[in-house]
This record gives sequence, structure tokens and C-alpha cells, in this order.
Amino acid sequence: MDLFFDYLKSIILGIVQGITEWLPVSSTGHMILVNQFISGLPSAVLKDGFFEMFLVVIQFGSILAVVTLYFNRLNPFSPKKTAKQKKDTWTMWGKVLVACIPAGIIGLLLDDFLDEHFYNAPTVAATLIIYGILFIIIESRNKKPHTKSIDKMSYKTALGIGAFQMLSLIPGTSRSGSTILGAVILGTARDVAAEFSFFLAVPIMLGASLLKIAKYVAESGFGISGAEIGVLLVGMAVAYIVSIAAIKFLMGYIRKHDFKAFGWYRIVVGILVILYFGITGAQVV
Repeated sequence: MDLFFDYLKSIILGIVQGITEWLPVSSTGHMILVNQFISGLPSAVLKDGFFEMFLVVIQFGSILAVVTLYFNRLNPFSPKKTAKQKKDTWTMWGKVLVACIPAGIIGLLLDDFLDEHFYNAPTVAATLIIYGILFIIIESRNKKPHTKSIDKMSYKTALGIGAFQMLSLIPGTSRSGSTILGAVILGTARDVAAEFSFFLAVPIMLGASLLKIAKYVAESGFGISGAEIGVLLVGMAVAYIVSIAAIKFLMGYIRKHDFKAFGWYRIVVGILVILYFGITGAQVV
């Protein structure tokens, strides 16, 4: 019976992951809040070290959603592409990899330190609200973008976006939020900023998932059980399906609107985090 609740939790967390990973609203902040309400349910496997690994590895479902939706765009070997288009695809991957460098290095060096010192309610609430305000301020400037396609994006701009992505190592910031915000500040059009953020997520999230799996297996001293694999696969499958819907929604939304609504939403969620943990005195679980 406990395993049933694990699958239920997996579905709920997969839905939250699929929605919030791509919208600039902080998947971590939402995961913390949701987990507070489902942590009291019985659990057979979704706890302790496996649960920490689960929260990262279900992101693999979200990665597959990007690959599915943008497969031809991301594939430099596509027979449908001309030689120039294949070269442009390789160049795009070069920009993505350059943008991965800052967060990749800092993430590897400070992963445990950041989890220990910043994975708490005050930090998440503060970053939700601060970046929500920044979204509103920056969008109010109405700065005309000069980079209107990834092909026209310079390596310097890509590296700058990667530097902004380092901010997302602090829980509550939002990886997509920091990269999109950084890209807009650097003069990139909203739809281009969103797409580059999607592509940038593929190596970053894949690397994070593999790192967490390796650390879990090394620390636990044994492999992953069949029950754990089942729960993990369900979470990834749900995250995959929901991510496809979330990505399509975001791309359709930003063609007609700016990011102010997400800014206001972040502020509201940040206040809810403060109120919940302040009133109940609960600790992040």
C-alpha cells in the first residue's frame, strides 16, 4: 500500500516538475511547497537519499520533451538539412556548450555546499520575490532586442547568458527564469531567450541527473531496486508529457505577452512560502 502512495507522489511531483521547469517560476520553490503537503503520506521508497535523487532525475523526462519538440532543430545530422544548416546547428551547440561552462564548473565545485546552506525556506522565498520584481522592472523598460535568432547570437552573449544561469544554483531562482532574464537584459528577443534556455537545459539537466544517480549509488552502496525504478519512470513519464504542454504554452504566450505576469506570480508564491513556514514553523523536508 505504501508503494501506491509513492506512485501517487511521483505523479504529483512529475506534474509540478513538468510545468515549473520551463516557466520562469522556480521548480524548486514549488517542489518544496508541494512536498510539504505530501510528505505526510506513507512511503516505501520515495524518501531519504532516493527522494533527493528522484527530484533531480525526473528532470530527464523534461529533457526528452525538448528533444522531441525540437529534434530536427537540434539534430546536426538531419538529412532534411543543407550543409549550411548542419553547420549552423553545430554552431548553435557550440554556443550552448559555452553557456554551460559557468554553471557547470560552479555546480560541480559547490553542489553540496549550496544544498546545505541555501536549501531553506527563507532563501527560496527571497529569490522568488526578488526575481519576480526584477522581471517586472526589466519588462517595464521595453528595451528593443537586437538578437532576434540564435544564429545571430554571439558567443559572448551566450557566455553572458551562462553567467546568469549560475544564479539558478541558489534554490528558488529558477534556471529558466535566470537564463531568460539574463538573455533579455543582454538584448535577446523573448522567444529566442526562451528557446535558448530550453536548449541550454539539455546538457545541464542531463549532467545533473547523471551526477545525482552516481552519487546516490556510491553513497548507498547498492543499486536501484525495481520499485525505485518504477516510481522514477512514472515521474519521468509524467514530467515528459506535462513538459511538452508547458513548452508549447510558453512559446505561444510570449509571442503576444511579456513576462510581467510571471513576475507577479513569483511574488505571490514567495509570500505564500513566507506565510506557510512562518506560521507553521515547519522545516523544509
